[in-house]
Formats: sequence, C-alpha cells, structure tokens
Amino acid sequence: MLSAIQCYNVFEQSIQDYHVHDHVDTPIKNNYPSESFEFLLYAKNWIDTVQWHLEDIIRLPEINPAEGIQLKRRIDKSNQDRTDMVEKVDDYFLDQFKNVVPKPGARINSETPAWLLDRMSILMLKIYHMKEQTERKDASAEHIAKCQAKLSILLEQKTDMQLAFDELIEDIGQGNRRFKVYRQMKMYNDASLNPMLYGQKK
Repeated sequence: MLSAIQCYNVFEQSIQDYHVHDHVDTPIKNNYPSESFEFLLYAKNWIDTVQWHLEDIIRLPEINPAEGIQLKRRIDKSNQDRTDMVEKVDDYFLDQFKNVVPKPGARINSETPAWLLDRMSILMLKIYHMKEQTERKDASAEHIAKCQAKLSILLEQKTDMQLAFDELIEDIGQGNRRFKVYRQMKMYNDASLNPMLYGQKK
C-alpha cells in the first residue's frame, strides 16, 4: 500500500503533466498501469486539476452567459466524476482491508481513506498555484509576502495530512480504527429526486 508521500508524488506528477499544456481540454495521458492504485490516484487528481481551472474560467467577469451555463454544467459533471472516482478509491481500500477484523472498541473514522486522499489531492493543487503566485513578476511585494505566508501554512498542512493518512492506514490495518463507506446520495443529479426535474414530467 502506498504511503502518503507516494500518493503526493502521483498527484504532483498529474499536476505537472497538466501544466505542460495548461488547457482544460488537454486529453489525459495516464502512464501508470491501468490496474494499479497509482492509476486511480492520477485519474482522480487530473479531474481535480481540470476542474480547478474550469472554476477559474467561469469567474471571468466578461464571460458570455451561455458559455457560463455550459461551463457550470461541465463543472457539475466533473463533480460527479470526482465523487465516482473517490468511491473507486474506497473500493480499493475495502478490498485491501477485507480480512482485517476491527478490535473490540475500535473507533470509527468519520472520513474514509479515499476522502482524505481527495483533500490531499486538492491541497497539492493549492500548493502548486500558491507557489505560482509567489513567483509572479507583475505582483506587488505585499502580494508576494501574503502568498508566501499562505504557502507556508499549506506546506505545514501537507505535513500534517501526511501523518494523518499514514496513521489512519496503520490503525485500520491493525484493527484499532475502522471506517464505513456510505455511497453517494446526491439528489440534484437524480431526475427522480430533484423537484425541478421530476416536476417537469407532470
């Protein structure tokens, strides 16, 4: 099983690869073996990275309203893809720990390993783009200093989340902690649950 540092490395590779072309329509080129855990992590972060830039684009003040609606729907689909991918990562962990019997009194973790990795993936994007801000030549010294301070906090958070992930995996493996996977129950994407959608059928 991968350590937090190894997971961070996969996320970082995805982010670096995206920024070679730095365009939201760049096709993914996942070079990890398709059956590997790294393949899942790379695909997960690629979704996050593309969505990060879609969120930037949709905030352009002069964006055409029709284009804005198209982007919003693309972001909605990306959110669904992101959640689907997290569940695939959770499936991996469920399989890895299927023979572990939690000890009596083992504490339950509210966050699954996959959702912790989701936060770690986003964190790597924050670090990449905050570092970018500290290197701007067109920004004021005050802006650079503020971004440098924020970057320091993000790097501290990276270290803390690294420890949290590794400890969580160790504790689950030893039966000291357990987790449960609750499958997504999004309502707005479901035509039978969203009143704006099922109401149109009346």
